[in-house]
Amino acid sequence: MADHDTGNDACLLYLITPPAFDPKAFAVDLAAALDAGPVGALQLRLKAPDGMPGSDDDIRRAVDVLLPICRDRGVPLILNDRPDLAADTDCDGVHVGQGDASYRDARTIMGGDRAVGVTCHASRHLAMEAGEAGADYVAFGAFFPTGTKEVTHHADAELLRWWSEIFVVPCVAIGGITVDNCAPLVAAGADFLAVVSGVWQHADGPAAAVAAFNKVIADTPVG
Repeated sequence: MADHDTGNDACLLYLITPPAFDPKAFAVDLAAALDAGPVGALQLRLKAPDGMPGSDDDIRRAVDVLLPICRDRGVPLILNDRPDLAADTDCDGVHVGQGDASYRDARTIMGGDRAVGVTCHASRHLAMEAGEAGADYVAFGAFFPTGTKEVTHHADAELLRWWSEIFVVPCVAIGGITVDNCAPLVAAGADFLAVVSGVWQHADGPAAAVAAFNKVIADTPVG
């Protein structure tokens, strides 16, 4: 995950793409967002209208467009769900959910030099298992209602506080996070804020959203 230099070095944005987009049009918004302030990573998460994963061809086309933009700015590109395609397209890492490839299989495919992150919902047990296995980060959520996906697990800031006080593996907070509600998650010790709609659907545009998030991060004391 990318290094950072904000007023609060404990937290960075972890941007997640919309579930469907035209890569060439999205490239303009992505470049503007990444140029607006520190971003720790971009996750490519394509979904078909029925909720199924995007096609291999769509993923490859998106990576072809987005990877150079990320590389030029030192931002890792993480592919959702598909360690096979992540390795084949030279992505910097993969994110796996509890219903996707196992961490062990993902690590075997990705090797030791690329990131593997794991969804742990609101489970301390799953997070400890992932951390002990060698995950590069664990993701907790959802913290707030979100229209991006159906929420079946609800996490709270105390989970982030517990994790950050005990473990060195970074934690990602995800789920309905916006500029207006993120401060308690930063204060609780989140290493990354995973954001979808809060950036790409921000009223003033993605660049303004990234700048606003980073201001909140810089202004929020941890602990």
